[in-house]
Amino acid sequence: MAAMSASPRELPVAVFDSGVGGLTVLHECLVSLPHEDFCYLGDTARFPYGERSPEELLSFALELADILLDRGAKLLVVACNSATAAALPALRERMAGRVAVVGVVGPESRLAAAATKSGRVGLIATPATVRSGAYDRALGEASGGRATLHSVPAPELAPLIQAGGEVDQRTVSCVERACEPLIDADVDTVILGCTHYPLVGPVLQRTLGRGVTVVSSGEAIAAEVERELDRAELAAPSNRRGQYGFLASGDPEDFRRLGTRFLQLPIARVGDVRVARPAPVEPTEAQALA
Repeated sequence: MAAMSASPRELPVAVFDSGVGGLTVLHECLVSLPHEDFCYLGDTARFPYGERSPEELLSFALELADILLDRGAKLLVVACNSATAAALPALRERMAGRVAVVGVVGPESRLAAAATKSGRVGLIATPATVRSGAYDRALGEASGGRATLHSVPAPELAPLIQAGGEVDQRTVSCVERACEPLIDADVDTVILGCTHYPLVGPVLQRTLGRGVTVVSSGEAIAAEVERELDRAELAAPSNRRGQYGFLASGDPEDFRRLGTRFLQLPIARVGDVRVARPAPVEPTEAQALA
């Protein structure tokens, strides 16, 4: 989705994720900001990110950001929790003076800090995100040190969701294993630390119980995008109808098929981009079964 507009206000907001999970964030942005254009890049050739090293994640994030900036963008959204945790400060330094960069960790942590009454907050995320400690730091800052984070790595859950099948007993069992330590810790708020997880939100809520507040990033990111665009005086005219386009580093048709389910809006065409391809991560048991 190359931007040819003469007006910076009508350039697209660029969004990237390791796969199709970030489309849950894009959906909220499209609903909240229908006058804006968006370009989404899914790095499906290198999915999943959850077991990658911080050095790999930083390299991937910088590469994807450069691809999107070269195509024209007025704001960058890192809709991947693992990439946000590993690369957000470096991305912001690299993009300083060019575009603002919005990540998912800070907005979710602020929502969780505002929602918790007991100060006991849970996090379900990929191993890379948990290891980074990014949510510990962000929640501590957002809560003034009053909240305690209980983190659970769930390496199998995102690949199961990305596979695109029906929610079956494997998915339910994976969710139950992830939630068990959080139930034992008596948390009253749980952060969904991966953009894939809202797709199994009903299973998570049923397992945790109605009394637990579940926090995801979509609405919080949409609000932050709007604030950043207003601050930089880059918001598109409110009387226009925005467009959205897609790029994938893996098979475009696979992305289109899966993405339509995640986005809950039509995806007519997906462009192809080439990225550096390191040795793949060893597949998890869930990926092997998918």
